[in-house]
Amino acid sequence: MHIMEGFLPPLWAGVWYVFALPVVAYGTYRAKKEIEKNPKNKSLLAVSAGFIFVLSALKIPSVTGSCSHPTGTGIAVVMFGPAITAFLSIIVLLYQALLLAHGGLTTLGANTASMGIIGPFIGWLIYRAVSGRLDIKVSTFIAAAVVDWVTYVVTSIQLALAFPAGPGMAGIISSATKFLAIFSITQIPLAVVEGILAALLMGYLIQLREDIVMEATA
Repeated sequence: MHIMEGFLPPLWAGVWYVFALPVVAYGTYRAKKEIEKNPKNKSLLAVSAGFIFVLSALKIPSVTGSCSHPTGTGIAVVMFGPAITAFLSIIVLLYQALLLAHGGLTTLGANTASMGIIGPFIGWLIYRAVSGRLDIKVSTFIAAAVVDWVTYVVTSIQLALAFPAGPGMAGIISSATKFLAIFSITQIPLAVVEGILAALLMGYLIQLREDIVMEATA
């Protein structure tokens, strides 16, 4: 992840756009509401987007047609939930596709679906399950690591659906398993590092403006 420009067949590129765009539209609406509720949330949204951009730009060559990197979406998930994370992610992915040749426009829907929607949604569920029981920095670490791992599971499935190893479900499962095995070499340690960075950033934000951060993460 990101899947590079032109790598997915047109059918699958279209399917992932249809899946992603309604979520992004809702996330845009939710981001506007957060700013209206508290204008100071603009700064937290900017920090979240910046964290996504910096970490997801650190690409490592991986499976043909894709790359490995941290996602950076854990902070946004913890503070604003998965819908707004989708909105921030597509902005970052679009910028990277246009100016950094990282990802692509035809694969923007697929990359948003994995990095900005499905991964963050599962990470958010995990965060909601552990928040209140664990320190917020520990909860942030867990959420960020889970988001990273799930993102790469989804990317493996996306690639397997587009390029199955054989006919039927068996071919898809075989292909997904191979992609996952390759991704795991880099993503297991990267997810741990990302979780640590997210936890450290959360601790720093709390030191600066605990009132705003705790309101956002409640």
